[in-house]
Amino acid sequence: METKLHSFLQSGLIDKYILGTATPSEITEVEHYISTYPEAEEEYMKLQDNLEILAKANAIEAPMFILDSIHEAIDEKPVISLEPKKVKSKTPWYKYSIAASIAAFVFAGAATMLYLQNQSLLKENQVVVDEIFDLRSDIEKNNSKLDDVMRQFMELNNPDTEKYVLRGNDRAKDLKTVAYINAKEKTSMIDVVSLPKLPENQTYQIWAELQDKMVNLGILDVANRKLKQIPYMEDALGLSITIEPKGNQNSASAENAVAEIALKNN
Repeated sequence: METKLHSFLQSGLIDKYILGTATPSEITEVEHYISTYPEAEEEYMKLQDNLEILAKANAIEAPMFILDSIHEAIDEKPVISLEPKKVKSKTPWYKYSIAASIAAFVFAGAATMLYLQNQSLLKENQVVVDEIFDLRSDIEKNNSKLDDVMRQFMELNNPDTEKYVLRGNDRAKDLKTVAYINAKEKTSMIDVVSLPKLPENQTYQIWAELQDKMVNLGILDVANRKLKQIPYMEDALGLSITIEPKGNQNSASAENAVAEIALKNN
């Protein structure tokens, strides 16, 4: 118990009690020790005396006319002697108010921090969700491309697919295009290998030669050098690549042809 009392006296709780800064639990503890242990009461009284001395040392002397007025007011009035009592120091109400305000600010700050952290986590989660969505979309696109490649690969390696190489004449010596036609599956594909550059107002166009007419199958673009589908034409006798004015896709003439090839009988 002596050790407990010694620790209490060294804790500074009596100082806080006297100055009014002790918490409710600390007030209860101090008052318990003061009422139980003479040593604690003695220390309390000593600190009270010190506080009184300090207050007097820093006090400002009142003007004489005020002191005279006080003396006149209390003159001839009996002085009642009161027994000294142990006065429990009470924490001023405003200190509780300040403590409550601080607690409110701390709580508000903590709540704001948690809110901001929650918002940050929500944003991070949304980013992850978006990335997963984009990844799924990319996977779907890649799967679609892979399906196209596999389908084209199967068509190219199908025994019923015929390969036709169209090479340019003197007007387009570097032209080379490969057509793959499967009469059984009724599919046609074309691979643009190389196309000489043309003026801005001209285009390369591929045609299917039928018995009595030419049918436009599309424009060949040097910027789009990849295997692509073209319409399959039943009973086509041959394929022809011509140089036509840009915008003209309705008719073709023999003098505009730069590559031609006959097709096998289907």
